[in-house]
Amino acid sequence: MPDPVASPKRRFVFAAGVAGAAGVGLSAAQSHLGGAFTGTAATMLLVHAPALLAAGLVGGNGLLRLAGVLWTVGLVLFCGDLLTRDFLGHSLFPFAAPTGGTLLIMAWLALACSALLKPKP
Repeated sequence: MPDPVASPKRRFVFAAGVAGAAGVGLSAAQSHLGGAFTGTAATMLLVHAPALLAAGLVGGNGLLRLAGVLWTVGLVLFCGDLLTRDFLGHSLFPFAAPTGGTLLIMAWLALACSALLKPKP
C-alpha cells in the first residue's frame, strides 16, 4: 500500500506551508535585520506558496506536477542564493539565482500548458 504522505500532492502542500512560513519569517527578518535580498526572497516565497498549495490540492496532470517540482526547486535555488548572499556574504553557487528564476518561469509556463491538456476522467 503506497504511503499517502509520500504522494506528490502531499509534498506540494507541505512545500507550500514551508514556503509560506519562511516568507513570513523572512519578512520579519527584513524589517528587523535588513539585508539587500531578504525582502525579495520573502516576496518570492509568499507569491509562490499559494501556487504550490493549488498544485497540491488540485493534483491534475503531469504538467501540473512538473510545475510543482519546478516551483519547489526554483524557490530553493533562487531564495537560497539571495539569502546566502545576505547572511553569508557569498553566492550559493555561480548562477544559482538565475537558474532558480528560470525554473520558476518554466513552472508558470508548465501550469499554463497544463490547462490545455484534456482532463483525466
